[in-house]
Amino acid sequence: MARYTGPKTRISRRFGEPILGNGKWLTKTSFPPGQHGPSKKRKALGEYAIQLREKQKAKYTYGLLERQFRNTFDDAARMKGVTGENLIKLLEARLDNTVFRLGIAPSRPAARQLVAHKHITVNGEVLNVPSYRLKTGDVIGFKEKSQGNVSITSQIKGKNPKFSWLEWNDSEKTGTFISLPERESVPENIKEQLIVELYSK
Repeated sequence: MARYTGPKTRISRRFGEPILGNGKWLTKTSFPPGQHGPSKKRKALGEYAIQLREKQKAKYTYGLLERQFRNTFDDAARMKGVTGENLIKLLEARLDNTVFRLGIAPSRPAARQLVAHKHITVNGEVLNVPSYRLKTGDVIGFKEKSQGNVSITSQIKGKNPKFSWLEWNDSEKTGTFISLPERESVPENIKEQLIVELYSK
């Protein structure tokens, strides 16, 4: 199960956003990583570099490597509608991302671990595939044995109200994937049109 395992703060500093953590170091070291720090003169990025940077940001944000990201983009291109918006919708429909959005896990890597370790069920069936693409009406919950695990259940914060495409039942500790989200509802700062332009070259 391929994933990025390198330094997280370095990636956050590269993009100037806390995409792989809480960003507590961005206030102290808000400049990109490198030997010469903020004193280094940096060249203005060209068109290709800007597009590539946006793709890398999306990959790191959702925890995908190149092949999986490209396959998701190809699926988005085959869907009706705007390709860039479709890409964000498909990324949001991933099981690990939805576990994170529901407030079951504090981060996407933590959500991925819960899924991989078989703590999460979809429609009552245990699933350990973080990239599983949810469909309308799918119900996400805990495996029966995991419901009594305090170290897991104590992490639950509950869904943020702004995620209207998800529904959280606090009494049953289950969430429902209502529909694919509209792009304006997704808070991630990603310019998906640049990714479309990059892959269209």
